[in-house]
Parts: sequence; C-alpha cells; structure tokens
Amino acid sequence: MAVQRHLRRYRIGRGHAPDPGPKPPSVREVTSWIMTHPEHLRDENADRLHRLRERDSELDRLTSHVRKFAVMMTARHGDRLEEWITGAEQDSLAPLAGFARNLRRDFDAVRNGLSLPHSSGAVEGNINRLKMLKRQMFGRASLDLLRERVLLAR
Repeated sequence: MAVQRHLRRYRIGRGHAPDPGPKPPSVREVTSWIMTHPEHLRDENADRLHRLRERDSELDRLTSHVRKFAVMMTARHGDRLEEWITGAEQDSLAPLAGFARNLRRDFDAVRNGLSLPHSSGAVEGNINRLKMLKRQMFGRASLDLLRERVLLAR
C-alpha cells in the first residue's frame, strides 16, 4: 500500500521522477540503419548508429560485414565472396559465421548470383502469383476456372 501511494504521486504529476532520458532505439530501427546505405541515412540516424558502433564492438564488426556484403551485391563483385566468407567465419559472431558457412555450401551459385547480370526475379514473381491464385481457388472451383483466372490475370 505504501509503494502504491508513493508511485501514485508520479502518475498524477506530483513528486519528482528522474528524467528517463532518450528512448533507446529498437532492434528494428538499428537493423534498418545498418541495412541502409550510409549516404541515404538521415544525419541523426547516422549519428546514433555511429555512437552505438563506438560503444559495442560486436555491432561495429557486424555493420562492417553487412556493408561489405552489400557492396558485393550492388556492385556485382562476386570475386570478393571468398574473402568475405573467410572473414565472417573467422569472426566471433556466431550467426554471421553460420550464414557464411551456408553460403559456402553453394558457393558457385552464390558467386554467380553476385557477379552475373542475369536474374530469375521475373520467373519467381510469376510463380508466386500462380501459387497465390491456386490457394485462393482451392476447393472452390474446377481446374477450368483456375486456368481462366490464370490466363486473364496477366
């Protein structure tokens, strides 16, 4: 009862609660800052990420690895993949090392995906659209109606 009375003062504005300070960023915010190209980050977010990286060496190393991988993807530098995987595997960040090991399993396909201008994105999009139509029609209509819907949905 005494604690309740004490806390009630802060809820209705009496008393002096210490200033809680700025709200820490969420995991989603920090992930977004790391995944955004540094030139496209707003100044205040770049500053907050910089301060976080200074305080946490693991986050700093993770950000460095992610940005190197992003450069490989956007600039089509698949020739740097082996070096990136080796660096990630040697780092003490277990989830990143696991990701790197999985990339090594299908190394040739990943390297080609990072190097060649070809993409299966259009095919994947059509497959996704067909599966969605199939799920919507499941148990509702015949194969003929599904065929019509697929052909007319273009």
